[in-house]
Amino acid sequence: MSAAPLPSRARVVVIGGGVIGTSIAYHLAHAGERDVVVLERDRLTSGTTWHAAGLMTCFGSFSETSTRLRLYSRDLYGRLEAETGQSTGFKPVGLVEAAADRDRLEEYRRVATFQRRLGLEVEEVSPAEMAALFPLARTDDLVGGFHVPDDGRVNPVDLTMALAKGARALGVRVVEGVRVEQVTTRPRGAVEEVTGVVTDRGTIECEVVVNAAGMWARELAAANGVVVPNQAAEHYYLVTEPIDGMSPDAPVFEDPASYGYYREEGGGMMVGLFEPVAASWKVEGIPRDFSFGTLPPDTDRVGPFLEKAMARVPVVETAGIRTFFCGPESFTPDLSPAVGEAPGIHGYFVCAGLNSVGILSAGGLGRVVAHWVVSGTPDVDVTGIDVARFRDWQLLPEHRRDRTAEVLGTVYAAHTPGVQLTTSRGVFRSPVHDRLVGAGAYLRDVSGWESPAWYAGPGEQPTAEPTWGRAPWFTHWEAEHRAVREAAGLFDMSFMTKLSVRGPDAVRVVDRLSAGDVSTDGRITYTQWLAEDGGVVADLTVTRLTEDDVLVVASDTARGQVEGLLRRGLGDLDATVTDRTEELAMLSLQGPTSRQVLETVAPEADWSADAFAFRDVRPVRLAGVDVLAARITYVGELGWELYVPAVDAERVWDAVVGAGAPLGLRPAGLAALGSLRLEKGYRDFGHDLDNTDDVWGAGLGFAVALDKPGGFVGHAATAAAKERGTPHHRIVSVVLDDPEPLLFHGEVLLRDGVAVGDVRSGSYGWTVGGAVGLAGVGTDGPVTADWLREGRWEVDVAGTRVPATVTLRPPYDPSSARVRA
Repeated sequence: MSAAPLPSRARVVVIGGGVIGTSIAYHLAHAGERDVVVLERDRLTSGTTWHAAGLMTCFGSFSETSTRLRLYSRDLYGRLEAETGQSTGFKPVGLVEAAADRDRLEEYRRVATFQRRLGLEVEEVSPAEMAALFPLARTDDLVGGFHVPDDGRVNPVDLTMALAKGARALGVRVVEGVRVEQVTTRPRGAVEEVTGVVTDRGTIECEVVVNAAGMWARELAAANGVVVPNQAAEHYYLVTEPIDGMSPDAPVFEDPASYGYYREEGGGMMVGLFEPVAASWKVEGIPRDFSFGTLPPDTDRVGPFLEKAMARVPVVETAGIRTFFCGPESFTPDLSPAVGEAPGIHGYFVCAGLNSVGILSAGGLGRVVAHWVVSGTPDVDVTGIDVARFRDWQLLPEHRRDRTAEVLGTVYAAHTPGVQLTTSRGVFRSPVHDRLVGAGAYLRDVSGWESPAWYAGPGEQPTAEPTWGRAPWFTHWEAEHRAVREAAGLFDMSFMTKLSVRGPDAVRVVDRLSAGDVSTDGRITYTQWLAEDGGVVADLTVTRLTEDDVLVVASDTARGQVEGLLRRGLGDLDATVTDRTEELAMLSLQGPTSRQVLETVAPEADWSADAFAFRDVRPVRLAGVDVLAARITYVGELGWELYVPAVDAERVWDAVVGAGAPLGLRPAGLAALGSLRLEKGYRDFGHDLDNTDDVWGAGLGFAVALDKPGGFVGHAATAAAKERGTPHHRIVSVVLDDPEPLLFHGEVLLRDGVAVGDVRSGSYGWTVGGAVGLAGVGTDGPVTADWLREGRWEVDVAGTRVPATVTLRPPYDPSSARVRA
């Protein structure tokens, strides 16, 4: 073990000497930041890297970020030896992915089309062609498959050593045998900033810490109040004795329906397992001295799953077993990594919880984190992986135990629309939960809340099966959608993040963050918060009640990010931030008869267009309850959001439903919310809008006040982008001309036969008569209305090209006349 001296200071300290930590250090050095120390508690790779299976496969993701991370990693591993002289063991032997049923074939066709646009070479192959590529597998019962010729395998230990060697060559110090005890911080306004790292061999003063501690990341982060809810779980593979016909150049073979992946290893075959019923390990905490460790296999639990995996390659059933391995891997509650700067601590970065894709993502993640550290902002969409998305309750032992066992079991499951997780449900319940259930709500998990997707009706038991096609419950969804367009719908949106900013400087804090004008009391403003580079980091509403009382409302998933931005923005100003999400119900009444409904419930208030204009906010009495009413919409109709004390929410719900029923009102769920807002072209941050978009490309320039006094964060970049003229990348509305196909996410858009973008969010537009979505498109020149109009547009839906209409303006009520009725 190295006895290298411990420096007293470095700008960046990376904690963890696995493939992730060494990749971050390598990329920091290549980005010009060479005052870096990597601290490893034992020896490099000793946590989980050493026993990783070493797959370097890119196929299988609808995420552009994930795909690009993998493509970059694959490219890096192929050229790293030439730079460092250290082999990575990378062999581009190819990947064969098996589809055992029609749902998987549909999914993989969609994935293949999506990833092909991003540069992945992938082709659909028949069972016979799969047999030729991997002769030892039984393929007669498969319905199809996909071949990725440039994917392959890598040696995880050699890869880590190559990254470490490359980092050292550029001046990075790598010190083994050092245990980190604590990350030290000091106050910086209303948050903290990193000052150093305390180890068992002394203290290192630093400005930036990167927690890449793998299985130990959760406990290390928790000591500083940072939520990283990764949890270790058992992972299995076996390696056989040498098998005749097992070529060292055989491709990696995956059959998720059989729970198995297969590749050559030492002349034999490795059979890896992602079983549907998994097991967490050491929920109480990972032993600090666990190094190069293995776990006793639970053969009774995994035996039936392993038998099914082995049956896919029958020769394994009679081959000798050289190794039967069980070791830990760590997983997050949503199977996406925890990456980025902690919202409450300047300089505290995280890159952990890699969900068994650490090797194949390490190169790309190292580059992204290094860029983030050096520049202050990420250069890829991080909305799905940002560590700020996690909540305190996800650290609870029972949540980690149960959710990890379930979510690991979904790694190889079919990802058919409508699949739901069942563990850790009902952490939060709406104040009107009983009313939702009574109306026949089909509930889905929304950041720990139980929220209606649709309603079957009073006394009915809602059921739904996952499907890529039309489902029986679509009739309920359509009825709710049409009720909102033709009469009224009542949505329970209580899961939305609701933050009060109060104090003499409340408006100053929020105004500095907001690109929009928030200068008027009693008004709600739809606005974006931006990074200094002009990228959108939050999309929300700001309600200025008074000069010292502001309500900020954002999506459920944005809570950590938005609260972190507010607290960082406080600095030394005199204001406080209070989370009121559970304290206030949010009921959204939308539709052309909504004014009549409110006039019936609260006739003493003046709901007329002149007295209660669009974006007005005021307190009213509804059913004897003090309610804050805001005239605003997310569906493109006349409507109000009602903020109600949780204890009184049922009374208000009952009054509105009772008054609205004769006027055609129906309770409406998230399925209708999605289809309605997409017809109107309204954006949803984290789905069709992310941190790589600026306001001009996103079509949100109308919400920006470039001339407001004092400017806003990101003002200079936003003004410069406007000066550059029409964006080359824009968010557009899409409607399929054929009313039958459905859109979900990731379908590729083609202009005159050339792929130029993909659907970011899709639904069915019951009013416009076809599948509808928002998509990102790009070209070498400006994306103008003429460029869109002059092209022949198609959308690739699972391999079938469907004619489409693509526009900058929304397909429904583009002038917003109905909103201002």
